[in-house]
This record gives sequence, structure tokens and C-alpha cells, in this order.
Amino acid sequence: MTGAGRAVPIAIGGGLGLAISAVDNLAAGGHVSPVVIVALLLAATAAIGGWAGWTAWPAALAVCLPVPGVHLVKHALGLPDTIQPNTYDSIAMMALFSAAVAGAGFVAGVLLRQALSDSTS
Repeated sequence: MTGAGRAVPIAIGGGLGLAISAVDNLAAGGHVSPVVIVALLLAATAAIGGWAGWTAWPAALAVCLPVPGVHLVKHALGLPDTIQPNTYDSIAMMALFSAAVAGAGFVAGVLLRQALSDSTS
């Protein structure tokens, strides 16, 4: 994928990440079960992996960055947040967990894409 061709999946990934972050921060008064966020991250990154393949890994990364990013901004500005404890360490752990979930979803999507293309050949 060229630079211009890579921009579209990254923009889509970033948009999906912002939407997931909005669900995390705005739905039900600002608190959503982490299971919902994990499911949304898995679904979004699996869809990207299935759609664009291995070269779309930056798009999967773009999906997972806004979730801890919003918590980081809220913490830095001193705004109330649902993450407990609201510390930089817990936000860093959330970022690592989000990246692991996004990676798992992305790999699952790519492997499904490859399995389906192998079966139709």
C-alpha cells in the first residue's frame, strides 16, 4: 500500500477509535462496562484486518490510541474521569491493554481474510 493508499485505512481506524472513545466517555453518564469497549475494539480491528490485510496495521493502532488518549487528556487537565485509580500508571496500563486487544482483533481479521481467500482459490 502506498502512502496515499494507507491514509484511508488510518483515517477510518482513527474515526472508529474516536467513536469507541465517545462510547466509553459519553454513554450512560460516562461509564460503560470495559467488556463493551473490548468487544468494540476487537470488532473494529478485526474488520480492518479482514478488509485491508497486514499492511493496515497502522489503522489498527489508530483504533486503539483514542481510548487511553482521552483519559490521558482528562487526567492532564484535572477533569473527573471514570478510570480508577486515575493515575498515569493506570492510563499506561490501559494503553497497553488496548494495544493488545487491538492486535489480537487485527490478527484474527487478517487470518480470517487469508483463510477465506485460500478456500476460494
